[in-house]
Amino acid sequence: MNAQVPDSLIPYDEIVQDALRAVVGRVLGQVASNGGLPGEHHFYITFKTQAAGVDIPKRLVERFPDEMTIVIQHRFWDLTVDASRFSVGLSFNQIPSTLIIPFSAITGFHDPAVNFELRFQAAEGPDGGPEPHDPAENDGPQAKPVEDGSNVVAVDFKRKK
Repeated sequence: MNAQVPDSLIPYDEIVQDALRAVVGRVLGQVASNGGLPGEHHFYITFKTQAAGVDIPKRLVERFPDEMTIVIQHRFWDLTVDASRFSVGLSFNQIPSTLIIPFSAITGFHDPAVNFELRFQAAEGPDGGPEPHDPAENDGPQAKPVEDGSNVVAVDFKRKK
């Protein structure tokens, strides 16, 4: 009997990332259909500015060449959500802008009102799909659960560098 656990042929990390990104889409979809944020909820959404499918003004890409965080709280408009992306109107230095952000470009989602947070690896494959990866390292150390009462979900799959 072999004591070594075989590498998975199923891309569980990509499946989990996609499922958690769907949480962001569902939350934004509810906000869009309800016409606004309920209660004190507001969102910090971090994304890769040059990921495939991201469409933001050039001046923002120049200012944030790698990653940018937007806040959806008081002043936003035209929030629309579909299965793969969302778009929203925001002002930057009092200049109105429309941003189109695919869920695959998101690296972080945080709702400080309830201390809920998700972290992602950006999908940066050549066709905008998941990036190529090395086989899983299933023998890594077990993560210890945090018992501080927070609702933070950290998804950090180790990859060989």
